[in-house]
Amino acid sequence: MENGWVLITGASSGIGGELARLFAADGHRLVLVARRELRLEALAASLPVETRVLVQDLADPQAAEHIEHFLHVQKIQLQTLVNNAGFGKLEGFAESGLETQREMMQVNVSTLVELTHRLLPDIIKQGGGGVLNVASLAALQPGPNMAVYYATKAFVLHFTEALHEELIDQDVTISAFCPGPVATEFGEVASAAVTPLFRFGTMSCERASRIGYRGYCKGRAVIIPGFLAKLSAFLVRVTPRSWTRKIVKRLQLPD
Repeated sequence: MENGWVLITGASSGIGGELARLFAADGHRLVLVARRELRLEALAASLPVETRVLVQDLADPQAAEHIEHFLHVQKIQLQTLVNNAGFGKLEGFAESGLETQREMMQVNVSTLVELTHRLLPDIIKQGGGGVLNVASLAALQPGPNMAVYYATKAFVLHFTEALHEELIDQDVTISAFCPGPVATEFGEVASAAVTPLFRFGTMSCERASRIGYRGYCKGRAVIIPGFLAKLSAFLVRVTPRSWTRKIVKRLQLPD
């Protein structure tokens, strides 16, 4: 079967950009979605496959509807959806701006769920593709000082695992990619780059994305890249939750 169309949200940089390069290297045509038009256009121009660009803010409650309409107008039958867009913010919940938390929930959860619901039926009919949701190692534990971000990623992980099991007998792959700290713009945007969590053990974006892509291609339900991330995931399972909360809080305090 010819490699079909892949839509990637948050494709203008970081993991989204690297996943675009990996899918393109295997001959998939791409729809790149993000807010920053110049970066999207530059990425599209660098890829060796047919590529369409849609400038769209995923914090817009109508984003999923706009994306679906774009695909309809372009007559694109999607084979794979990559829900990569997401952001976090390092700050105490009580002191944080409510609008920022609302946007975080919209991008990380609401748009992801609606986009998946709108596009998954046709992906199942098309066959041979699926959905890759970019969660985080944060999904495995509570995150003091990033409470909403950690909670949204826990939702993404559990949502994805449930879909994986629902559709296990279909010709689709449903995967959750759960990287630990990765060298992208995320740390700067989240104001977390100066914390111990990001100063030690950060994986390169290229390596993490490659592991995530390969895991998806192999049909894995949950993909955790790298020894340190896997070790962390194991320790979370065996460590008392009261300790885990304190450890994560300490790792997210600026030096």
